[in-house]
Amino acid sequence: MALKGNLEDFGITQLLNLINLARKTGTLYLEGPEGAAFLCFREGKLIYASRDGVEDSLPVILQRAGVFNSDHVRMIQENMPGKPDQDIAKVLITSGRLKQQVVLRHLNAHVLDLVYQVFSWSRGQFRFEPSELPVRGRITTAIALENVIMEGNRRLKEWERLRDELPDLDISLKFAERPSAPLRDIKLSVEEWRVISFINPQNTIRQVAQYNNMDELQIRKIVYGLLQAGLVEMVRPQRPTMTAPATSKTGESKPAEAVPSSPMQRPAVKRGIIQRLIRRIREL
Repeated sequence: MALKGNLEDFGITQLLNLINLARKTGTLYLEGPEGAAFLCFREGKLIYASRDGVEDSLPVILQRAGVFNSDHVRMIQENMPGKPDQDIAKVLITSGRLKQQVVLRHLNAHVLDLVYQVFSWSRGQFRFEPSELPVRGRITTAIALENVIMEGNRRLKEWERLRDELPDLDISLKFAERPSAPLRDIKLSVEEWRVISFINPQNTIRQVAQYNNMDELQIRKIVYGLLQAGLVEMVRPQRPTMTAPATSKTGESKPAEAVPSSPMQRPAVKRGIIQRLIRRIREL
């Protein structure tokens, strides 16, 4: 018999604790304003996860992790069309092109990333279907829930703090004229450089996150760090201007039309701060 309820009454942490303590096997379905997801468990261990109906294939997961490039993925898809992940992994590992430890490590990271995203979900519906495991052809893992729950709660507290510090993602950033911290003391990650490359008053923080495929926790963490370092400042986004109303030959006014919004804008390299940042990127 399925267990059903509201996330307002029974949160993610409580659900995972129940599954862990009872050593349950089955699938937990979640649906709410943030989207939909399902998490699979075998004897109380997390083995698989998917969100918003997207089940990334093994080659795509490994490409995102930097193990493969687009050419590798295309070659695998052409040589093994329609093959399940288990068969693809077996061929790659047997041929020596991939190590089993690499596959498991990146699959674990992929599953955990999806699970940590749902920890902040506090509204919606849940349904646990015992003994149901929609993982045929997929490579599963076995992750102890105790550590997942601890890390998920830690990230949830961090998420709540960052949401209070940076509540509005529909605001833009610009480079500070005079950074409060010397550039030589600043060490930025690859993700932070990606965000910096699109800092422009015409781009909102939300747009930068979407373009770089980052969730709200990731972008808030990066922007908060850049703000604390004094590298950037928040500004209101530059909105498209309205054209003046046109007048027809009969003297009637036509409705004003908005100028089409421009695509993501990279910063113009004019100020010294941007020039020095780009030099730092080239030196990496």
